[in-house]
Amino acid sequence: MLDYIPSNLEAEQLVIGALLYNNLLYEKIAFLKKEHFYYKINQEIFEIILKFISKGSLASPITIAPIFKDNEIIKEAGGGEYWVNLVTNIGPIANITSNAQYVYELFLRRSMINISTDCIEVCQKFSADTSIKSIIDDTELKIFQLQNMENNIQTHTFQFVLEEVVKKAYDASQQHSLIGITSGLEKVDQHLGGFHKSDLIILAGRPSMGKTALVTSFAFNAAKQACTKLGSKVCFFSLEMSAEQLGLRILGQEANISSDRIRKGIISQKEFEKISSISKELYDVPLFIDDTPALTMAGLRTRARRLMKKEQIGLIVIDYLQLLRSDKAGENRVQELSEITRGLKSLAKELNIPIIALSQLSRAVEQREDKKPQLADLRESGSIEQDADIVMFIYREAYYESRKKPQPGSEKMQEWQLKMSKINNLAELIIAKQRHGPIGSVTLFFDETTTAFSNLSSSEYI
Repeated sequence: MLDYIPSNLEAEQLVIGALLYNNLLYEKIAFLKKEHFYYKINQEIFEIILKFISKGSLASPITIAPIFKDNEIIKEAGGGEYWVNLVTNIGPIANITSNAQYVYELFLRRSMINISTDCIEVCQKFSADTSIKSIIDDTELKIFQLQNMENNIQTHTFQFVLEEVVKKAYDASQQHSLIGITSGLEKVDQHLGGFHKSDLIILAGRPSMGKTALVTSFAFNAAKQACTKLGSKVCFFSLEMSAEQLGLRILGQEANISSDRIRKGIISQKEFEKISSISKELYDVPLFIDDTPALTMAGLRTRARRLMKKEQIGLIVIDYLQLLRSDKAGENRVQELSEITRGLKSLAKELNIPIIALSQLSRAVEQREDKKPQLADLRESGSIEQDADIVMFIYREAYYESRKKPQPGSEKMQEWQLKMSKINNLAELIIAKQRHGPIGSVTLFFDETTTAFSNLSSSEYI
């Protein structure tokens, strides 16, 4: 039992008194809500004041006094005497902001006590249905929401929304830059406008299409541009490759040297010096790699929130979706993936950042004559198409055509060679769904040796 509950009657009264004296002061304390007050009477009075202000009416001791004339709560608080003290002991009006912040801090302290008490009670009542991981995740979520309460306002006036949208549009027009986070690939940025806050972006494809290589390029390009408005700090959850393997791939792409040759040590002294020089240039790039295997959604949320608190991450990448596990055991795979995609979309909104997740496609693609992926190929994966704001497919025709090589010297050999020469280093990024823009496709250059994607010049597009 607590001997003291954090609260201060005088501070609450000074806030309300100043507000009754001058309603315009509310602009300075708009972060304060009814529930932030501890005393019930002050909650009631503050709520009435806000109702008057929202209607454009004057909230003064004279206008709102009749409402509390026969109010039982005010009678319990001391009746008329409480009301007189409230409206006469206003104190310095200039202090309303600091008093309001003090009231809010006391609310946070009470909330932390409640969270801690709930955690203690749940831990003491051992249940086979409640794992310690779920208790930790639930407690951390409550604390995270508490920390971000001021930034997580769920209801906005349309005027506020318009102002924000117009401001972003103006900034983009003046700087001729993206509103979202850059992919580092010009045509992709032009089509998507960058990666936008709270969006869930799915990049899917069959094996060997270059999904990891492309999303690694997105992540690293965004991290390199973190010092500008175009980029952002990035967290890469690599569930398939180790952090070392991913780092080796990035280094190889940046040095334009095969990562396989680097790994095997088949490089010249000059190439090693180039690698060493580039590694120093990339040393401070804010890219964080988490290669924890077999992550659950709860584990991913926990790690993402913790890193967000420390580093203000602006983009999360997950490689790949099917290696994540749902928090609910015993579900079939379709239900599990549906739960995961809903969780990722929810996390993107909670953290207010874009999340890019890789996804495998069904083998149905291989059974068709036309191997280009379609949205229908995602259907067996539950709600991926429904939850995602953007769905993109990576497709390399050369991968399939190379497996159709005719017999040397045959009539079809020359025709095959001509076709391969046209498509050998091309990759198509198919934007099959975009909630906020047009669908379409972008042709990219793909270097199979370094697994690097890059822009094509206008003359090279097919």
